[in-house]
Amino acid sequence: MEKKTLLGKTKAELQEVTDGLGLPRFTASQLSDWIYKKFVSDFSEMTNLSKKARELLLEKYVVGGIDHSGVQESKDGTKKYLFPTGGQNFIEAAYIPEEKRNTLCISTQAGCKMGCIFCMTGKQGFQANLSPGEIINQLWNLPERDRVSNLVFMGMGEPFDNMDNFMKSLEIITAPWGMEMSPKRITVSTIGIIPAMSRFIDESDCHLAISLHTPFEDERKELMPMENAYPLDEIFSLLKSYDFPRQRKISFEYIMFKGFNDTRRHVNELVRLMHGLKAKINLIRFHPVPGTTLEGSGDKAIHEFKDALNAKDVTCTIRASRGLDIAAACGLLSTKELLKKEG
Repeated sequence: MEKKTLLGKTKAELQEVTDGLGLPRFTASQLSDWIYKKFVSDFSEMTNLSKKARELLLEKYVVGGIDHSGVQESKDGTKKYLFPTGGQNFIEAAYIPEEKRNTLCISTQAGCKMGCIFCMTGKQGFQANLSPGEIINQLWNLPERDRVSNLVFMGMGEPFDNMDNFMKSLEIITAPWGMEMSPKRITVSTIGIIPAMSRFIDESDCHLAISLHTPFEDERKELMPMENAYPLDEIFSLLKSYDFPRQRKISFEYIMFKGFNDTRRHVNELVRLMHGLKAKINLIRFHPVPGTTLEGSGDKAIHEFKDALNAKDVTCTIRASRGLDIAAACGLLSTKELLKKEG
C-alpha cells in the first residue's frame, strides 16, 4: 500500500490523521510543529511523539518532501531550482537575494492554461495543478529556506486557477501553527480571475499583483486570451469596491513591449483606469522567449513612461531584471527538462 503524504496538510487535516490512528489529540499539534517549524521529515526524529505514535505513522504515512533535481545560478546570485512533481512534471522556483530582502518566487501549477503569448509557461500548456504539499515544498526543501524573507507567487501557473490548493498552502505558510510567515511579506500575482480574486481579498491579508500589460481591452486580448472572460473594467470595478488598508499593497505588473504598449496614449489611459485606486504600477523589461515576435521597449522609453505616469500622480517603478544569464523567466528551465524527457 502506498503511503500518504503529510506535507501540505493543515492542522485540521493532521488532526484527522491522528484521530484515525487513535492517537491523543495533542499529537496533531506536535506533528505540525515538527513538519512546519522544525522541517523534520523523519518520524524517528520527532522525539516527543510516543514510540507507538511513530510506529503507527510510519506504517501509513511519510512527510513527503521532494528535493530539487537541478539548479542554475546567475552571476547576480539568483538561483533557479527545478523540482520534480508526483505527476512526472517539472516546476521552477527562483531564489532572488537582495541587500535588504531575499525573495522566493513560487509556482502553483505545472504549465498553465491562460495562454499569454509572452509567457514560456503558457506555451507549455496546462499539465497539472500542484497539490498544497508540492506548492509548499518549494520553500520547505529550499537550501536557502532559512534566509527567505519574502514570497511571491509569480512562478509557473495561475494561482487563482488552482484556488483551493493555493489557499490551503497559503494558510499553512502564514498560520501560527504553520510556517508563521507574515502575510505582509507575501505577494500573489494573477491575471485577474474575478471570482477567485474576490475570495482571495476576503480570506487573505497578502498583497495582490495583477498582470495588466496594457490598459486597452482589445490589446490585452491579443496578449492574454483570458481578457475575454475577465475584462479590465470588471477587474478595476472589483478592486475599487474594496477599501484596502494602508498596509495591504495592490500593484499592477506591466511588461513593456516596443511600439505596442509604451506610448503616451497608454499613459493617459492608465491614469484614467487608476483614478481612485491606491495602487502602483511595476514596469518590467521584456526579455524575448521563443515563438514570439514581441520586442522589449528600450531603457529610454521605459524611463520616459515611468516619469510620465509619476508626473500624473500614478506611482510607478521599474522592476530590476534578475538572472538574465540563466534565463530566469518562468518556464524556460522546465520546458528544457520536458523536451529532454520527451527526446
